[in-house]
Amino acid sequence: MSVNGWIRPSQTGYFLTHEHVMVDFIEADKISKDRYNADEVYNTALPFLTAVREAGCTTMLECTPAWLGRDVQLLQRLSKGAGLNIVTNTGYYGASKEKHLPKHAYTETAEQLSARWVREFEEGIEGTSIRPGFIKLAADKAPLSSVQTKLIHAGALTHLKTGLTIGIHSGNGAAAREELKIIREHGVSPEAFVWIHAQNEEDFSVFAEMAEAGVWVEFDALKTDNHAQYLQLLRYMKDRKLLHKVLLSQDSGWYYVGDPGGGPYRPYTPLFKTFIPAMLQNGFTQQEVEQILKTQSGGGFWGEGKK
Repeated sequence: MSVNGWIRPSQTGYFLTHEHVMVDFIEADKISKDRYNADEVYNTALPFLTAVREAGCTTMLECTPAWLGRDVQLLQRLSKGAGLNIVTNTGYYGASKEKHLPKHAYTETAEQLSARWVREFEEGIEGTSIRPGFIKLAADKAPLSSVQTKLIHAGALTHLKTGLTIGIHSGNGAAAREELKIIREHGVSPEAFVWIHAQNEEDFSVFAEMAEAGVWVEFDALKTDNHAQYLQLLRYMKDRKLLHKVLLSQDSGWYYVGDPGGGPYRPYTPLFKTFIPAMLQNGFTQQEVEQILKTQSGGGFWGEGKK
């Protein structure tokens, strides 16, 4: 489900699973669309999105959640302008000591929060016809706080009603384990869970543990200066025949609301222009590149993990 409606898996092409167009890091109770000019953001972001489409990307998951700068109408304009499939999300961001959570996240039950997110999928976001294509949640390091735990329960309930994949920004591997335990309590398959920011975990064995359980392990902060680290991560997974459970992205962009002109905008193209060639020069095949960035396999990524 893109911001312009349904697309088939065969139409997704090369796929970036974790990028941003605009983010506002002010607290949830201060966030407002009056804090930025949508036309300025559009004109700033469009060349970068056009460039990555020209570099080979077809589909991008835009991972900015509600109360942190999500603007689905802006994303729809940019998707059409750049000729790029963009997918937005539902869900709440409980990391960063919960400063991006609205007050009702504390007072409502998991069932009530889930009802909000299901409504966005069934009816559209903020009065539009634009629907989310995945669930974006976030928690700090383990142990999860009570409200972070509630968000994961709400995400599992939302998946059961919509089939949407659950992507969770996780502070460390212990948090990811805790999150997996929660979604399993609801009968949700691990195939429906994407462990976001897995690269922050220092114990590589946790990657194998989670992937073997069925979880998607996402290494998503690729930069121009950490290629050696990412090649090491991918070799570890390749040696264990687990590349089919790996996702790769850059966490790049973005227009930073509050900075003059949106601040420095990091391009989305390095993965295509420099890292894929580095993979091919370091023992990975074109088929393995496509396994990570293009091939729909392993189950569950497009909502098929629902039981």
